[in-house]
Amino acid sequence: GESLADLHFAPAELYQWLIPYASPLDFIQDNTAVFQQLQAGYLDDMASAKALSPSFENTHVVVMILPDVAWARRVQGVFGNALANATPEKAHAILTPAGATGYQVSVRAPLTNKTQADILCANFPTGGGRQGAAGINFLPRAQLENFVQKFSATYATVNNEF
Repeated sequence: GESLADLHFAPAELYQWLIPYASPLDFIQDNTAVFQQLQAGYLDDMASAKALSPSFENTHVVVMILPDVAWARRVQGVFGNALANATPEKAHAILTPAGATGYQVSVRAPLTNKTQADILCANFPTGGGRQGAAGINFLPRAQLENFVQKFSATYATVNNEF
């Protein structure tokens, strides 16, 4: 989440629940009410994300623009990973609103060819990352079309190399 208000539990509170356990797996196995709430929240959040339609899609890329709500901020990363695993031959961009004037962008290169995410994102002032996964901290809304064009062109070229 972007703020404590986005989370199901504040990190300090959750930490207190975890202290008695030697491993997070023990916490999960104990199936406490806290774990059940976390699990139900995660499943609800992912169901909301999976119900969305792509904002742009072609044979090489998928662009998802999430709404400006708490569940979207909680699942941006795991949703990007789920999409990448579901269609490993495509690159994925997950955008979440960053204030009223821009987006935070998370890019996953195709799992079949984990390249170019860092180079693509470095084209934008607050972008960077690794070859297989990168991001842009703030993409002005006015740059959205430019980003989608560069994103699509990058992965059309990458996919044609193989």
